[in-house]
Amino acid sequence: MGAYIYLGPELGKKQDAVNNVRSQFKNSRQTEPPTQLSAEEFIFYGDETPAAVIVDTLQNQGLFADSRIVIVKNAEAIKKKEEIDQIVSWTKSSINDNSTALILLSDEIKIAAGFDIAKANKQIFYELFESEKNEWVRNFFRREGLSINDDCVYTILEMVENNTDALKRECSRLINFLPKNKQINNEDIEKWLAHNREESAFTLFSRIAAGDLNRALESISVMLAAKISASGIISGLAWCFRKLGDYLALVEAGNANNSVELKQIGLSSQKTKNDYIAAARRYDSDAVEECLALTARYDILLRSPAAVMENILMDRYIITVINTGMR
Repeated sequence: MGAYIYLGPELGKKQDAVNNVRSQFKNSRQTEPPTQLSAEEFIFYGDETPAAVIVDTLQNQGLFADSRIVIVKNAEAIKKKEEIDQIVSWTKSSINDNSTALILLSDEIKIAAGFDIAKANKQIFYELFESEKNEWVRNFFRREGLSINDDCVYTILEMVENNTDALKRECSRLINFLPKNKQINNEDIEKWLAHNREESAFTLFSRIAAGDLNRALESISVMLAAKISASGIISGLAWCFRKLGDYLALVEAGNANNSVELKQIGLSSQKTKNDYIAAARRYDSDAVEECLALTARYDILLRSPAAVMENILMDRYIITVINTGMR
């Protein structure tokens, strides 16, 4: 089956691509009569597993499976030429091997240039445009026999990370709690999203806005332990601070209570507005610019060899960001 590279921050579509490989793999392995053996699946992380272990797994067939899929997450961390060469050597030698597939995944939009894989098997999944996200949410609830208004859609998009994987997860939870016999409103959405919310860049920003250092560091620890990429967390916080800059501009112009203006910058739910009101008490426009510059600087550090100290770097980043808001 060969090798595949799927990149970018749009986790939902990326997961669909992985599932498509699984499906193709399963269909290509069908036999008559059907075999009792099955496909093994292995998941490794590029920042933890040596390339030699990945290649060894690809080459050594198990006793109780006739095929295997090897998935390598955080593939951007594979940078050493000798490790890239080991993987590329396997892809070239196994070009006619229909029993094994390698899938390299990354939330980044590029990985080391040395990976020589067929162009047709490479794809970058970018974040959805606002109109695409709105339509995705509406279609999801429509398929479940539920109708929601524009305000509810905006609330969901404010409180859920910007990818269809997170949207699908949270919306699937919502349909278990939302009332089926009355019009769904913002209060219903906020209540259940807040109740079931997992750690994300948004929950982290809420703690930064409140100046809660201990809980912010706890959020970082939980997300990194769950293999949420540090660069993805940084990207989410950059988006939050840019929105905070927009909110501060409304405050300065005397439009902080204008619902139309607030909606235009993505603030319609009361919970989200409360976070930005709290953040505005701690950060002025200069502090926001400083935090954005700091975020960009740590983004570069996290992509450098120093990224082996990811937990330490992220803790330092959070401490500095919160201290910036205390001046």
